[in-house]
Amino acid sequence: SSGVSNRRVTMSNSTPATDNEKKKSKGNRSPCSPSRVLHIRQIPNGVTGAEVVSLGLPFGKVTNLLMLRGKAMYWLQAFLEMASVDAAVSMVNYYTPATPHLHNQPVYVQYSNYKELKTDNQHNQARPQAALQGVNAVQHGNPGITSALAAEGGVLPSYSSVLRIIVENAFYPVTLDMLYQIFSKFGFVLKIVMFHKNNQLQALLQYADATNAYYAKMSLDGHSIYTGCCTLRIDFSKLTNLTVKYNNDKSRDFTRIDLPFGDGPRTMETSLPTPFTAQNAIFPSYTAPPGFAPALGFPQGAALGPLAVTTSTAPGHMTVSGIPGNSVLLVSNLNPEAITPYGLFILFGVYGDVHRVKIMFKKRGIALVQMADASQAQLAINYLNGQKLYGRVMHATLSKYQTIQLPREGQEDKGLTKDYSNSPLHRFKNPCSKNFQNIFPPSATLHLSNIPPSVTVDDLKNLFTSKGSTVKGFKFFQKDCKMALIQLGSVEEAVHALIELHNHDFGENQHLRVSFSKSTI
Repeated sequence: SSGVSNRRVTMSNSTPATDNEKKKSKGNRSPCSPSRVLHIRQIPNGVTGAEVVSLGLPFGKVTNLLMLRGKAMYWLQAFLEMASVDAAVSMVNYYTPATPHLHNQPVYVQYSNYKELKTDNQHNQARPQAALQGVNAVQHGNPGITSALAAEGGVLPSYSSVLRIIVENAFYPVTLDMLYQIFSKFGFVLKIVMFHKNNQLQALLQYADATNAYYAKMSLDGHSIYTGCCTLRIDFSKLTNLTVKYNNDKSRDFTRIDLPFGDGPRTMETSLPTPFTAQNAIFPSYTAPPGFAPALGFPQGAALGPLAVTTSTAPGHMTVSGIPGNSVLLVSNLNPEAITPYGLFILFGVYGDVHRVKIMFKKRGIALVQMADASQAQLAINYLNGQKLYGRVMHATLSKYQTIQLPREGQEDKGLTKDYSNSPLHRFKNPCSKNFQNIFPPSATLHLSNIPPSVTVDDLKNLFTSKGSTVKGFKFFQKDCKMALIQLGSVEEAVHALIELHNHDFGENQHLRVSFSKSTI
């Protein structure tokens, strides 16, 4: 915590930091012990207190801020005090490998020697303190203080209270309720309207106050709801007020519970989502959909803290409550003469890692499928509910069960319950897998990969024909003959072929990989 200038910063034992202590620490970059006070250095001129505070917002409540002029006149430095040591540790753990930027310049975050900040009430700290008060007002919904913040110059009052949100790489479902929960951390959300434009999911979201919109944009722009996907691109809208006619899954006016549902889909939950508090804002150990890279701007794996991430009774285990339900699916209207646990494992495994499958002993047309997490379960529902399988239209929905119990020793089961938790066929266990970027709905065209050089076009056509498929087209990839596209007679044929031939053994430990393709031949 170097370069403190002549400002008095008092430690928790009320001993002022002396000039000698400052000189000793100036050139010493060795790690300090964890403290809730963080030293942020090499801040460019022109950065506001609000922008510095925004670095800490995703990790918890910021309780104090001190901004100082560095020795080089074009640099600033700051001391940021978090509400807890845990929040400070989360912040340092993330920003050490992933350097944050302010005004396109890298800034550096480290623990301070100080355990507590006690700032003098001098005029040059008025704006930083106003920024801090503004953040607390945003978190606690105090419009009086946020207005005072704008008067102090912490936020430009010309900003709109309506945000335009674009969700990029939406590999997982993003609902209106999820957006409400995420953005409610920064203030009272009045209205949300969701729509698709240019093949992208977009939303307009109106706050009660422009300051709320400012902090939400500052904190969330460029961050991902899930690690590696569903990235938020946020800008201020030119609109000043949203008109909402219906309360449903595509539009909502939270000030008008009397609005009709209209033609839009009805929500599963009738009650309004509960806004988040700082206490459940971030959990560093949450990994969201497994295999995705760390989300920018948040602790590794945590993605957006405001998404309903809550601790369970098991230490270190997190569950997502932003998506209704759990990771167990109820799959019904199956053909009892054809369906097997392995077949369901392969098919549902296209959209997530299947851990367990259970076909009901007395009702063979009904099964439970347990996915790795709730978001994968929702993805499987989106793509497979209503899909025809072995002559019947399959129904998939969330189950009331939290897990699939394995049969007790000696219990009659006839092989209808299978545990695939450690299966080598999981498509999403490798963090670097391209499977995350190639998730498509069932289609008549299949993508084949891992084809041995000795296997010919006729070999592959005959293989699929032997499983009852009608081959309409085939082509190898020009740049990679280990991959090909094969077009079958129908989507249902392709579903059956994928179940039958994914992991087909060509011999010499070479196995065919089959997935749905967005292309046609």
